[in-house]
Amino acid sequence: MVAKIKIGKSIGGILHYNENKVIEGVAKLILASGFAGEVENMDFEHKLKRFEHLTTLKPSIKTNALHISLNFHSSENIDDTKMQDIAIAYMESIGFGDQPFLVYRHNDAAHPHIHIATTSIQRNGEPIKTHNIGRLVSEPARKKIEKDFDLVIAENKMFSPEPSIKPIDQSIITYGRLPTKKSINNVLSTVIGSYKYTSLAELNAVLKQFNVVADRGGEETEMYKKKGLIYSIIDEHGKKIGIPIKSSSFYSKPTLQNLEKRYEKNSELRKPLKHDLLKRINKVLESYQSITKNTLIIELKKVGVNLILRTNEQGRIYGTTFVDHINKTVFNGSDLGKLYSANILSQLISTNDTIKTYLVPLNRQNGYLKSNTDQQFKARLFPIQTTTISIGDIFGKPEIDYNPMPNKRKKRKRGLTR
Repeated sequence: MVAKIKIGKSIGGILHYNENKVIEGVAKLILASGFAGEVENMDFEHKLKRFEHLTTLKPSIKTNALHISLNFHSSENIDDTKMQDIAIAYMESIGFGDQPFLVYRHNDAAHPHIHIATTSIQRNGEPIKTHNIGRLVSEPARKKIEKDFDLVIAENKMFSPEPSIKPIDQSIITYGRLPTKKSINNVLSTVIGSYKYTSLAELNAVLKQFNVVADRGGEETEMYKKKGLIYSIIDEHGKKIGIPIKSSSFYSKPTLQNLEKRYEKNSELRKPLKHDLLKRINKVLESYQSITKNTLIIELKKVGVNLILRTNEQGRIYGTTFVDHINKTVFNGSDLGKLYSANILSQLISTNDTIKTYLVPLNRQNGYLKSNTDQQFKARLFPIQTTTISIGDIFGKPEIDYNPMPNKRKKRKRGLTR
């Protein structure tokens, strides 16, 4: 089981997200703890007022809404009753057992999962502390629940990483506005606030995997000049289908101005997650003496990474982007280091679609890369087979010599000096 907690300022936004899923038929409310009346008879206002009654007791605390998701392995067949028991056990373990909370079961992903909406403001008006709640409270609770309910352990190799949402099914999209808007909103609601991107191109790298694209229009258009933005559904060839929807018409307001506010913040948030991504990429590369482009893409998917290669009409690679679905980060290859840039990958991919990999590991400390300096990078590239491209052609004259054999120290003769 994987538990994720988002803490925000709008309990209404959390309810809208889940209630819209219910309306669209991809979710259902399975538990309402701390609410009076039957679940089936509760409308949106009833649910919202229950939470607002508490949040108004401490108006100085603005960040008081929690949106929790519990994600299970795709092989697990968990009925609603067991889901309810898991949700109750988890909420009690993290100190929210006495809080009102709603549990929605979603079926819009390849794996079973539930979403929980609640607030941190208690009946006495005091907030429940949420600082480091994920690491200090949620993680121990998760591990205990895995054992108590005999769930697949998150650290287990069987627990393969999967994106939390499915691509839009193009067969159900019509050219009517409403179905298109709902389908796009499902993707935006998950991606916009979850993934750490620093440009519109990086955001599109994620959105396109779910058959959605954000578009500013051509530079000569009024929409571009006025910083407008529209969202469209795309088919498997990247062609737009259905009616494009203005960004301002969505409830979450994913406008260009609002996205740009996230760029700088996301740039800092993704920094600590860079080494983990590099570690998984390098593990794949170091497992092969040579690997085809398609195999590389498949193997990276197994560790939760989507590799996007942008090519021109001649087939030349001019851009690489890595989407990490585990840590919800997006990096251009050049931001990760020279080895992962389009320039290097395009030269290491030969005409027979084989990427030459080199097996000398970088210096590591506690399993992580210490740094990615030019010298360490060059030291790593020791060819294991003949290629049509020489390393000298790529890097120029080597600045350091690399000896794959360990140096033997000369033994000093011991004796008295005269």
